[in-house]
Amino acid sequence: MRNFNTTPMGRSALWLALCTALVPAAHAAEPAANPGPAFAWESSEPLIKPPADAANLFGVKDPSVVFHDNRYHVFFTTAGTGGWGMAHTSFADWKDAPQAPVFMLDKSPIGPGYRAAPQVFYFAPQKLWYLIYQGGDPMYSTTRDLADPRSWTAPKPFYAAPPDVVKDDKGQAAWLDFWIICDDRKCHLFFTNDNGSFFRAETAIERFPQGFSTPVLAMKTERREDLFEASNTYKIAGTGQYLTLIEAMGPTGRYFRAWLADRLDGDWRPIPGSPMNLFAGAENLKFKGRVWSEGVSHGEMIRAGVDQTLAIDPCKPLRFLYQGLDMTPGKKYEYIELPYRLGLITAVGRNPVSDLCKR
Repeated sequence: MRNFNTTPMGRSALWLALCTALVPAAHAAEPAANPGPAFAWESSEPLIKPPADAANLFGVKDPSVVFHDNRYHVFFTTAGTGGWGMAHTSFADWKDAPQAPVFMLDKSPIGPGYRAAPQVFYFAPQKLWYLIYQGGDPMYSTTRDLADPRSWTAPKPFYAAPPDVVKDDKGQAAWLDFWIICDDRKCHLFFTNDNGSFFRAETAIERFPQGFSTPVLAMKTERREDLFEASNTYKIAGTGQYLTLIEAMGPTGRYFRAWLADRLDGDWRPIPGSPMNLFAGAENLKFKGRVWSEGVSHGEMIRAGVDQTLAIDPCKPLRFLYQGLDMTPGKKYEYIELPYRLGLITAVGRNPVSDLCKR
C-alpha cells in the first residue's frame, strides 16, 4: 500500500499519477507466438467490506490471513474519513465472512494514527504472534492470543531510523509493504518502493525482531509500473523453492507477477509460461457472477500453516485473498475514497506451482 503518511503529493495528484502509470509505455511488442497465461483463476463475490454501520469507512485493503484453531483471522487496512488504519475479523468459513464482526485495531494498544498493510504470522521460537505493518517505517506488535484483537502490544520499529538506501532524492524514506519470512537460520524483511525496486534485509533468527541489516536490492526493473508494490513471499512446501509475488500496473489494471528462487537471499527468476510472468490479473481471472473488480491488487496466499516459514501447499488448489476495486461507473473518487473490497480467487487447473507437487 502506498505510504501516504510521508508522500508530499496530494491525494488527487497521486490518483492522477497512478492512473497515468496504467498507460503502457512504448516497448517491444510481445511475439505473436507467446502462450496464454500459465495460471487461471476464479473469483468470489466481495467477501469483506466496510461494516454497514461504518459510514466513515470507504474501503478495506491489503489483507493478511491465517487459519488457526479452525478459524480464519484476517487483518486489513481501512480507508476512511479519519485516514488509514487497520482492522481484524474472524470466521470459521468463507461463507460467513460477509457477516463477521470487524474490530478496529486503534481500540487496541496499537492505537490510532497511520497504520496500514499488515502481515500476520506465528513466530514459533518465541511462541508469539507478530503483526507487521507500516506506520511510515516498518513496525510490529505482538500477542500470545490471536483470538483477542485487544491484546496486541504497542507499535515498535524494526529500525531506529530509515537507512539511507531507502531515501529518495529529497531525503524522505520511500519504503512500504513490509513482509517477513524466515528460513532455518535467518529472518528476511522484503519491501518495495513504488519505483521498480524490490529490497531485502536480514537478521539471525535468534535476534529477531532486532538486528536487521542494511537493505540490499533484490530486483530492479526499468519501468516503475512493472515492479510496483505489495510483495509477498512464500516457501513452496515439499520443495527447495520460494515464490515471490509483486504487484504491477498495466492497461487493464493492477496485477501480480511471480518469481521463483532456490533461497531467500538468492536470485529471483520469472516463473515460466506467461507474458510478464503473470500470476493473477484481469487477463486470467473469471468471476462467479458479476465482474466486480477491474484487476487483482494487494493480497495474500492462503497458507498451509501459520508460522514464520510462510509455507504454501502446491498439492492443493492455490487461493489468494485480494483487494478488488468495485467502482460505480462514471463516479469520481479521491484516492482514499476508492471502494476497495476483499475477495478470494481460487486457481483452476494446473499451473507452474501445482506442477511442483511431489505427492
